[in-house]
Amino acid sequence: MELEELKQKFLVHLATEKRASNHTVNAYRRDLEGLLAFVAERAKPERPRAVTRRDPLPLDLYILRAWLGDLARTCAPSSVARKIACVRSFCRWMKKNGYATTNPSEQLASPKVRRELPTFLSAEDASTVVESPDEDTVMSRRAREVVALRDRALLELLYGGGLRVSEASGLNLDHMSLGERTLRVLGKGNKERVIPIGRKAEAALRAWLDVRVELTHPKTRFLDPAAVFVSTRGRRLGPRATQLLVRRYGLVGAGRADLHPHALRHTCATHLLDGGADLRAIQEMLGHSSLSTTQRYTHVSVSHLLKVYDQAHPLAKKRTVE
Repeated sequence: MELEELKQKFLVHLATEKRASNHTVNAYRRDLEGLLAFVAERAKPERPRAVTRRDPLPLDLYILRAWLGDLARTCAPSSVARKIACVRSFCRWMKKNGYATTNPSEQLASPKVRRELPTFLSAEDASTVVESPDEDTVMSRRAREVVALRDRALLELLYGGGLRVSEASGLNLDHMSLGERTLRVLGKGNKERVIPIGRKAEAALRAWLDVRVELTHPKTRFLDPAAVFVSTRGRRLGPRATQLLVRRYGLVGAGRADLHPHALRHTCATHLLDGGADLRAIQEMLGHSSLSTTQRYTHVSVSHLLKVYDQAHPLAKKRTVE
């Protein structure tokens, strides 16, 4: 079996057995295509190698290191680290399924990646952005009113619920339980979780759902029967449209033309942490698979930490008394 065929089998394994998202599968496809092209350039043209269950893996540590050296000239360390993760997963899969006897990727060292601090807004700016949709900032009189209600509800969920942009755009009507103020969202890896929403988000959603039918397409009379958020043509509001919407209100409400939906998610986590929420609870709400991802938000809670320290630590209390 040729290495190209194994790549296709591995991608099917990712999509079906691992239930990886289309975004992940496409990213792994691009990374493996780059690796296979590099290997092909260095293979002997007169005798292309195939993989059998007795044949060793046509990748060794030397060619992988040469590939990484080539990548280092043009790719950022974070991109190189992602490509290494892809190759490690591919090699593990081949060895596990008997297509290789060794796994040279185990000896690869990942570059150190400096994790950037998440973008977030102050509580005042976040409130201004969320409350900025009104009929003057969107488009014919009644249409403007309806779209403003939609945008307000969407922003309330992105900030109040910490939803990813894909989770907000993929939200269905039967995923909501407004009486209990909870939502069921489908996150990364098709993992479902239940998140709470605040009273403001509930009120904004109810106001939007009361007028949602008015965004039925005027000519075709189409209205997506499942989607919570729809466009002025009645179709599901996609991630790209949501990104543009957030950017627009970021500029209107906080003077931030670079605002993106994930920044509202970061802001949600930061303000929860500042308010005293448990880190594990935030992890569960945001759908992080690792607590280390959630811990990124501790950097913006130094003031909260100092306040807790002054209230709780014996030495701090002693200084205060003195």
